[in-house]
Amino acid sequence: MATTLAQIRAKLQEQENKMSGTSMGSDNGIFAHWNMPEGTTTRVRFLPDANPKNSFFWLEKFTIKLPFIGVKGQSDSKTVYVQVPCMEMWNETCPILTEVRPWFKDPSMEEMGRKYWKKKSYLFQAFVRENPVQDDKQPENPIRRLVISPQIFNLVKNAILDPELENMPTDYEAGLDFNIKKTSKGGYADYSTSSWSRKESALTQGEREALEKYGLFNLADFLPKKPSAEEVKIIKEMFEASVNGELYDVERWASYFKPVGLNTSGSKTNSAKDSYDEDDTPVVKASVKSTVTKPVVAEVADESDSPFVPEQKATPSVSAKPAQRAEDILAMIRSRQKA
Repeated sequence: MATTLAQIRAKLQEQENKMSGTSMGSDNGIFAHWNMPEGTTTRVRFLPDANPKNSFFWLEKFTIKLPFIGVKGQSDSKTVYVQVPCMEMWNETCPILTEVRPWFKDPSMEEMGRKYWKKKSYLFQAFVRENPVQDDKQPENPIRRLVISPQIFNLVKNAILDPELENMPTDYEAGLDFNIKKTSKGGYADYSTSSWSRKESALTQGEREALEKYGLFNLADFLPKKPSAEEVKIIKEMFEASVNGELYDVERWASYFKPVGLNTSGSKTNSAKDSYDEDDTPVVKASVKSTVTKPVVAEVADESDSPFVPEQKATPSVSAKPAQRAEDILAMIRSRQKA
């Protein structure tokens, strides 16, 4: 027990140091590989999850972005996005996807369905052995977290499925580095040429010392907080309002989920914290009074997890206006609620 002011201060400093090593976004722990210049390569060495119950060295993350045409009470506000966790991340029913899945059966509603479909990413931890990101701020703990897109993840997974692979890529003695290569295709960032190194290598003495000093992360600590039953109801309410073209209502929802960059007080939860923004695409944290600038180079959208991907995308009916489709969708939602 701390009995003196000096001991209390030392204890508080110890707790602060521990928090800085695992906090979300405060320690530069996320390595933003998407900021690497086009035509360059980042070389990383993936590490195991600290959780022995996790059979993989990664975790899946599902989020959904809800667009709103503006913020209620802000006459000059622009489009804002509220990012919420998808309940399927915890193997539970997602109220949004329950409504969205049938939309893909109608070609005129498929585009709307993709807008509200879950965005999948994968959380890893690794040593960054070759770093072309010029403005990257190297944290004291060199073990970084990476949020990887499905495009890159499929390349990672293919090596695991290769019968000729003898050792786990995360093996400390005979593991493999992974080379993230950034190019562009059709105006979008493309990572399809990323690949595993062919030569095995052992961790360096410095990397081993870092593991001894800091330890591995429990990746689950960096996933979004699981919403409560009340928060799930709020998510569904915001979804319906978004589809209906309503403004984001600070009084109704800011205590639960809010757009990035919107400052409010009296929040009941911190569900809008940075953990929902650790995406694998450039995120523009704009205030409600500024215009959200589209990145010059964004990442190719992944459609592999969509419930319905036709061989040829049908052209939406010209007679089906967006507003009418939204009304039809909301009518479907309300009819289900009454059933």
